[in-house]
Amino acid sequence: MKKLLTIILLACIALVPADAKKKVNPQPTDREYWCQEAWKMAQPVLENMAKGELQKNMKTEFSPSFDNRNRKVVYMETFGRLMAGIAPWLALPDDDTAEGQQRKQLRQWALDSYKNSVDPQSPDYLCWGVSGQNLVDAAYIAESFIRAYDALWVPLDQQTKDRYITEFKKLRSIEPPYTNWFLFSSVIESFIAKAAGLREYDDFRVMMTIRKVEEWYVGDGWYADGPVFAFDYYSSYVFHAMYLETLQNMIDAKASTRLEYKKYYDRALKRAQKFSIILERFISPEGTFPVFGRSSTYRMAALQPLALMAWKQTLPKELSNGQVRSALTAVMHRMYDQQQNYNDGGFLTIGFCGSQPDMADWYTNNGSLYMTSLSLMPLGLPATHDFWACPAEPWTQVKAWGGQPFPKDHRWADDIVTKDRW
Repeated sequence: MKKLLTIILLACIALVPADAKKKVNPQPTDREYWCQEAWKMAQPVLENMAKGELQKNMKTEFSPSFDNRNRKVVYMETFGRLMAGIAPWLALPDDDTAEGQQRKQLRQWALDSYKNSVDPQSPDYLCWGVSGQNLVDAAYIAESFIRAYDALWVPLDQQTKDRYITEFKKLRSIEPPYTNWFLFSSVIESFIAKAAGLREYDDFRVMMTIRKVEEWYVGDGWYADGPVFAFDYYSSYVFHAMYLETLQNMIDAKASTRLEYKKYYDRALKRAQKFSIILERFISPEGTFPVFGRSSTYRMAALQPLALMAWKQTLPKELSNGQVRSALTAVMHRMYDQQQNYNDGGFLTIGFCGSQPDMADWYTNNGSLYMTSLSLMPLGLPATHDFWACPAEPWTQVKAWGGQPFPKDHRWADDIVTKDRW
């Protein structure tokens, strides 16, 4: 009798229409999947830090070759880098959807975390000024304010704002190496100009950075990391985004100097668009991209300019929303679905695709890895935007290796000339 009932039950299941089966256990949409990953990454950090318990509860990990710097930098790296990536998402208005409720919760935790990070009485006061590394991650905190100014900077109380400006200014004592680090100074100083006024920022640190970044541009969207070109992803991790943000801050602050910031911005944007074409072409039909250069544990931060162009709605004509969303989603699935990217405390582990501690550089800790959140910026576009609502499309390598037509690539040259105004 039991066997007969089992056969009948299986037969009934087989007769259920396919559409009904899908409704029972539907696959998440691309946006729902991205939100799941963003929540998984952010919740352990922000829930703990909002209560002043991140430094108490975070399960940390350091490179086997980690140097002798203060290990408390791990917390500043975790918070700053995470917030730089999810800030655009948290800037969206509240709504009653499940995503909206998560976003609202994360934003409230973030605002509390921002306050704790500069409150000397909080257990989660960050280690401002104890290491040269602080210049790097203070820049990512400033970048999070830039990317969600009205949602994350404006609501802070005046004391917290004053504390941030004070801490940012103290970092002028840190001498940046002759590399991409110049941009950390310029992002901080240009943010001070925008948020606190032109009398408060150090103009020289901004001007020198702009002139050096222009000297270091080597063509076709690539920047050298200092006077000598290095074949790595630092054009992704730092140059394109922080250069554009430095220039935009100076425009917003209405700074009047020798430089025509709008022309510099327009030229830098074209370079970022070219680089986004390169990055999209790096993504294989299987959703992988080539691993080379140092800091590979930053994972999907290698694709930051592509994500930035999508969020800013400035993708070049060669790239559609559908193909970029599909390509980035494929990489996300390939990287996060099967590998062990989180430890048992819910925090990222050192590695590129899973736990691979030997991939660490001498400066790597698991707070460093939250750079991967920089790929999440398109979540700052509402769910109704074409980026999310349009049909999925094959990206370039899918077309190329599938025998389909795909656009030819070509060299891009600068066509905007800048001269000092006097």
